[in-house]
Amino acid sequence: MSNKPNRESNQMVSKPTLRRLPMYLTYLKTQAEAGKTNISATAVANALGLNEVQVRKDLSAASKSGGKPKIGYCIAKLTADLEEFLGYQNTKSAILVGVGRLGGALLSFRGFQDCGMRIAAAFDNDPQKIGTEIDGIRVYNIEDLPHICKLINVHIGIITTKPEEAQAVCDTMLRGGIRAIWNFSTAHLDTSPDVIVHHENLAVSLAMISHDLERVLRQEQRRNAGEEQ
Repeated sequence: MSNKPNRESNQMVSKPTLRRLPMYLTYLKTQAEAGKTNISATAVANALGLNEVQVRKDLSAASKSGGKPKIGYCIAKLTADLEEFLGYQNTKSAILVGVGRLGGALLSFRGFQDCGMRIAAAFDNDPQKIGTEIDGIRVYNIEDLPHICKLINVHIGIITTKPEEAQAVCDTMLRGGIRAIWNFSTAHLDTSPDVIVHHENLAVSLAMISHDLERVLRQEQRRNAGEEQ
């Protein structure tokens, strides 16, 4: 019987667990680079500030190898299981629309390859950008998007346009066969239920950071006030 995790089982994993798995993977790779071969769930939990029980539960959802008493998990095996579960070993092509500062930065970001994604083409409506290349990725006219998407059989689209342009871009992507959209604009996208849309809202992330920072600062103020009494 194969010990490989069931790729279809990730549909049953909660979104919080899916968000934590890449974090585990990154940490495991740093430990492997440091020369370590085994690691315990306790060590992972302490390093990442998580609950040990939750770490074990998350890892068991993605890997059937399990940790051994006094030895822990084999880092190489656990890393391979997580990459397999997350689909990092199967490179998926994507296209990007909106070659501004953010779009240009994403085109230059080499970390996507490590996560199993390759941006195959970029699109814009600016004549000065059309026909240029950013890190080897050619920028095409947005009008050619449906044809090119079908030609290269791509199903992932990244939107980095202004909010008022996002819905029109979304509609164009859908005509080209895009089935999953990574939306970096703040606009709400109107799509059919069978289209996957993930909103990367930087304002929400900033609000969460600000809230957590305020909580930490209030705790420090209370501790300092108690020490002064």
